[in-house]
Amino acid sequence: MQMAPQMGYDRAITVFSPDGRLFQVEYAREAVKRGTTAVGVKVKDGVVLLVDKRITSRLIEAESIEKIFQIDDHIGVATSGLVADARALVDRARVEAQINKVSYDEPIGVEAIAKKICDHKQTYTQYGGVRPYGTALLIAGVDDSKPRLFETDPSGALLEYQATAIGAGRNAVMEVFEENYKDDMDMNAAIMLGMEALYNSIEGKFDAATLEAGTIRLEDRQFRKLSSKEVQSFVNQVLEKHKKEESDKEQFDEETSE
Repeated sequence: MQMAPQMGYDRAITVFSPDGRLFQVEYAREAVKRGTTAVGVKVKDGVVLLVDKRITSRLIEAESIEKIFQIDDHIGVATSGLVADARALVDRARVEAQINKVSYDEPIGVEAIAKKICDHKQTYTQYGGVRPYGTALLIAGVDDSKPRLFETDPSGALLEYQATAIGAGRNAVMEVFEENYKDDMDMNAAIMLGMEALYNSIEGKFDAATLEAGTIRLEDRQFRKLSSKEVQSFVNQVLEKHKKEESDKEQFDEETSE
């Protein structure tokens, strides 16, 4: 029986296949694609992070599932993929932020913390006996004069975005962002855009209990998670908008069929 070509390159070590691929890294990316959808939107006065927590059972306490984490006063992250891997990276990022504060008496830069995490993730693609982290992070924060939003990859690659998404619904979310993102939006508009994108990507019920949101505003440079009431308010606006659109469409269909 002939073995598949990649069988010798996807075992306990991460080595290049003859066509230049790292299968362990590609498998880690698949773990991210199977994860819940997380989105980030950067606007002129801050950054918004939103996550669909995908509650699979009514017996689960929604509050026990955490997908958005605070790293420092001015930095937050949203995760998708293996939750335990994400938590390990979050803990490392928090330590790096505190080391910088103690060493230099100033908050760490958003790009600096993103690069430190990516450098750490990249080392796990080089050595035997370890595997890549099966998680991606959206790292959002505010530097001295502007908001920043970075997307990290299991390979250790890093890109800065105005609006992006990770996880299972990435393609549907990015379509919404490509069509509707505007540079001059405010924070409320950014939250609504993120909610709209999640609405299009979620296959099940669009429910505030399964959503988590966090913001970092340029004016106070403080990361804050939105309360359940605030999330519910935005969810209601999205649902009302789509209900009205469906009603208008039904009315139009009735008029054109007469």
